[in-house]
Amino acid sequence: MRKLILLILLFLFQLAQAQDNVPPPHKVYWTGSGEAIFSVPLLDVNGSEQGAVMRFSPFFNAQWMLNYDLSTHVGLYTGLSIRNQGFIYQVPDTSVRYKFRTYNVGIPVGFKLGSMNKTLFYAGYEVELPFNYKEKRFENEKKEDKFNVWFSDRNSDFYQSVFLGVQGPGGATLTVRYYLTNFHNTDFTETKDGVTTKPYAGLNANILAFSLGYALFDATKVAGYDVERKVRETHAYR
Repeated sequence: MRKLILLILLFLFQLAQAQDNVPPPHKVYWTGSGEAIFSVPLLDVNGSEQGAVMRFSPFFNAQWMLNYDLSTHVGLYTGLSIRNQGFIYQVPDTSVRYKFRTYNVGIPVGFKLGSMNKTLFYAGYEVELPFNYKEKRFENEKKEDKFNVWFSDRNSDFYQSVFLGVQGPGGATLTVRYYLTNFHNTDFTETKDGVTTKPYAGLNANILAFSLGYALFDATKVAGYDVERKVRETHAYR
């Protein structure tokens, strides 16, 4: 409880200190950031929850946000993202490990509360279109198979996620994201040597991801912001 109170006080202090450097309300502006993603699957593989392995994907993830602030404390946003998302599955009681990933184009929508440009909380919903699928299979830590497919039927057609995050002092951001959509298309079929199977039948994985970024909602990091702000201040005193 003491840590929570200190965090709230720090947030309020940053909010008070930052009001002279926020974008004016009712102005549309862009911000952007990369992100490093840690993801883990919440598994249900034919009734088993075992086999989840943490995955780290620092490249290539980028977000661009189109902001519209209702006031200096409340804002709305949408935008565009490119995200490297996936998970690692260790088949229980075997030496077999799979690595799955897709590259996705996403459109987020959400709101933010706090000091625009500085310390704030944000939340939203995002829909993502996967456009490249990759799969690797390892046995005894040796890669045995690897392939990627553009616009594959192996994954779900779209991914839906909800997220919650904070932009703290210095512009660092932490986002927690949960995917409502199963990663794979469990009805996908493939035929090998005349035998048709469903390789992902029973493999249910909803990804929980934690990502770190910088200045996702900070317009002061956008080229030309300081010049524009000085122009506004000059006109304000005329």
